[in-house]
Amino acid sequence: MKWRIQLKGTKTIGHTMIEEGESVPKFEINDANGNKVKSTDFKGKKHVIYFYPKDFTPGCSTQADEFSAEYKKFQKEDIEIIGISPDDTNSHKKFCTKMGIKYVLLSDTEKEVSKAFGVWGMKKFMGREYMGVTRSSFLVNEKGKIFKIYSKVKPAGHAKQVLEDFTK
Repeated sequence: MKWRIQLKGTKTIGHTMIEEGESVPKFEINDANGNKVKSTDFKGKKHVIYFYPKDFTPGCSTQADEFSAEYKKFQKEDIEIIGISPDDTNSHKKFCTKMGIKYVLLSDTEKEVSKAFGVWGMKKFMGREYMGVTRSSFLVNEKGKIFKIYSKVKPAGHAKQVLEDFTK
């Protein structure tokens, strides 16, 4: 894992994002139903891994809704959708039910996967600094290699852009 060290006092406040051409970091975390899901489960399949900050927030709900609206098109192209946030499995289960999410949501409560991808770090909002997930997406080919990265994603229209980038 690469580190970007920024000193504020003496603490490390972020990780370097992985790069296009790199393999997906290995992970094993739970889905919304409490089942263990491994990164290797998606080997041989095209997939998008998108990181989002929190279930039930406006931007995250928009993003989840748009991926759900495009879900059949992703399936038709044999592309898996994987959403990851620090929320626990119980929150994900409620979010899936409320939003009608049919794709996989993974619970990264320890933030290890977010750190491995480099999306966990210092954020600022309304003058307040805090640690959190930067909304980012990673497009992955059948060999498990990342071929496109979107950092600091705007939720509206993102699912359509991802689908376009997979199919061009």
